[in-house]
Amino acid sequence: MSITAALGDTVAGDPSAAPPPRRTAQRAHLVLLGPGIIYLLLFFVVPVGALLATSLYVPVPGGDVGQYQPAFHWQNYVDAISQFWPTIVRSFWFALLATGAALVIGYPMAYVIAVRARGHKLLQGLLLVLVVAPFFTSFILRTIAWKQILADDSFTVSALHWLHLLPADARLTATPFAVVCGLTYNFLPFMVLPIFAALGRLDSRLLEAGSDLYASPTTTFRTVTWPLSMPGVVAGTLLVFIPAAGDYVNASLLGNNTNTTMVGQVIDSRFFKVLDYPTAACLSVVLMAAIMLLVGAYIRRAGTEELV
Repeated sequence: MSITAALGDTVAGDPSAAPPPRRTAQRAHLVLLGPGIIYLLLFFVVPVGALLATSLYVPVPGGDVGQYQPAFHWQNYVDAISQFWPTIVRSFWFALLATGAALVIGYPMAYVIAVRARGHKLLQGLLLVLVVAPFFTSFILRTIAWKQILADDSFTVSALHWLHLLPADARLTATPFAVVCGLTYNFLPFMVLPIFAALGRLDSRLLEAGSDLYASPTTTFRTVTWPLSMPGVVAGTLLVFIPAAGDYVNASLLGNNTNTTMVGQVIDSRFFKVLDYPTAACLSVVLMAAIMLLVGAYIRRAGTEELV
């Protein structure tokens, strides 16, 4: 009898050596997935369900301000969108501008850190620390700092007036420019880090091959570097656009007027000040649904399989 046959008989005759049943493997998978599923149910599904229910509430007849009762009043969505659609459009426009500015600023930064400083680990680490250093301070403090930078009596405004780049009676605070600057600065690391991770996996031999084939640096970037960094670009733009669209801190501190109001400010005001819970919930649902549709269309258009 051969050794293989003997081993086969031993395995066949010993039930403990048999592979685990399929049902046992499925139970193991459920045990591993259980904590994550419970967390999502408690802190995502349940709150979203409560938000949807609140968006359909109606005021209690004869009740005080802020008293509502459950109902299925779908007219709430029509009223909220018809009243605040300019604010919704402005929010997405500001988020789009901030995302574009973050990409223009962040891509060269990520390229220098990932490609040019690849052979200098100390320099690369120092540059990465500088990118994430803003996170060492509060989000609100960083925004207040920008309010001081763009103040009417700041060095920035005085220098722009002296260079005749800004009219004498113009200001930077309480303008869309200030809000977009704040959004860009606060979310810039979310653009740099994913692009850095994508470029860090870039094989330098591909760039050398482009040079050997007499391709110009611009052609090499367009045909090699940019396509291979697309997963990082897509991830970075999503990480900037999504929170920027719902942000209200920058608009409140750097804008705070009718020309800079974002939907996050309206939701905050309707929920905590006006006590108009259904309208606040409707705007939250509309914002969430619009972001999901835009993100889905963007990912399908970008064709990035790693993010689908």
